[in-house]
Amino acid sequence: MSRHRRPFSLLAALTALAASAALTGCSPGDSEARVVPPSAPPTDVAGFCAALHKELPGTVQGLARTRSEPESDLTAAWGGSAIVLRCGIPQPPKMLDPTQDGGEINGVGWLIERLGNADGGGFRFTTVMRLAYTEIRVDKEHATDAQMLVGLSAAIAKTVPEGISSY
Repeated sequence: MSRHRRPFSLLAALTALAASAALTGCSPGDSEARVVPPSAPPTDVAGFCAALHKELPGTVQGLARTRSEPESDLTAAWGGSAIVLRCGIPQPPKMLDPTQDGGEINGVGWLIERLGNADGGGFRFTTVMRLAYTEIRVDKEHATDAQMLVGLSAAIAKTVPEGISSY
């Protein structure tokens, strides 16, 4: 994904999704979320993820942080599995596609992927130009605006240095 692209409005894309998506009646009240941690990232990447884990907000978009199972410094969740974070993932192949959409919030660049119904709908956001790739999956009910990424971007900017991860 190139950072030299046409201007992209993350807020506009999410607003359009919210207007067109048929919302389900699920409630994100689960007390824990099952989140598969990434497979053994390199030590430096795992260190960045551990630092990020300590800085993550207690709430995202009004949803309280949920215990993730299995417990890991590489994962976090809010509102059950409404918003799920995985840090230390390998570089997504789509990141090399210059036609992919991207945006920037609080100094953190994001690869933006709208997920199809087979993948549960919603969005997947993956950080770019950081020494550890971090993925945020947001279910279609909660992918209504860019606010969910504001606090997460601030925590990432504080703990994961800019650069190109070799992982």
